Amino acid sequence: MDSANKQIEIQAAPPPATATHLLALGFTLLCVFPFVLAWDLTRALFTLVGTNDTFSQIPLIPLVSLFLIYGSRQEIFSDISFGWISGAALITPGMAFVIAARLDAGKLSPANQATVFMFGIVLIWMGAFAFFFGTRAFRAARIALLFLLFAVPIPEPLLSKLIAFLQEKSADAAAAFFSLGRVPYLRRGLVFDLPGVSIQVAEECSGIRSTLALFITTALAGALFLKSNWRRLLLLMVVVPIAIVKNGLRIATLSTLAIYVNPAFLTGNLHHHGGVLFFLLALVPMALLLIFLERRERARPVAAARA
Repeated sequence: MDSANKQIEIQAAPPPATATHLLALGFTLLCVFPFVLAWDLTRALFTLVGTNDTFSQIPLIPLVSLFLIYGSRQEIFSDISFGWISGAALITPGMAFVIAARLDAGKLSPANQATVFMFGIVLIWMGAFAFFFGTRAFRAARIALLFLLFAVPIPEPLLSKLIAFLQEKSADAAAAFFSLGRVPYLRRGLVFDLPGVSIQVAEECSGIRSTLALFITTALAGALFLKSNWRRLLLLMVVVPIAIVKNGLRIATLSTLAIYVNPAFLTGNLHHHGGVLFFLLALVPMALLLIFLERRERARPVAAARA
């Protein structure tokens, strides 16, 4: 009788593949739910992404996180279960943020409203992962899940202060390149009086978008190729100085070409579309540092084994 009951229980249980598909379906539905709950904010978020280049990376971040999870799927989903407590601990405040953004309790600007809304969504996504796949899977996927935070728009006034900082430091870097190239200039704050032309390091010249892109790219590379957290942190700490030097070089290069070659360089294709070239130049020192750190990381276990 006990054997028959046991057999019935085994037959009633869904196959592992079916159970996994049901968990994935539940996870997907919960991830989509906040967008439906606050459809007006969802449309406003897509409008913000489409009209402001600073937030253009938002749709790509979840895709990168999915890629990271898929690449480590065997390790992440080797032991799945329901993480009721950890899931609820993230989903509950996530829903609170989404509802607060929906009701606009703090009378926020549209950009900050999108920040609160997206932060709530990221918490819900993290909580949904822990809820449907368990705490062990959550820990194994923590880097990919934390990467989702890059999808949260930088709030004001922090964004304005960051842009102002990049403007000032990019102007300092440009002045250094002018001095190095012996280009005569008179600086007045963010304005440079050069032979035959004056330029201003405006907000559009701060390099905020390329700096964010470089930071996100570096974080992804560190997650993929480095295992030590302190090495990942060291790699990220170099991003801002490299971005400032890159932006200063771009300003100095365009200005020098405008002085000695053609003033149209300040308004031509190199000005509007040359950011990719300077971004690739910034990737070179970052790639060299990454290679150095990765080799040091691989060499350390070998040295420890020999000892």
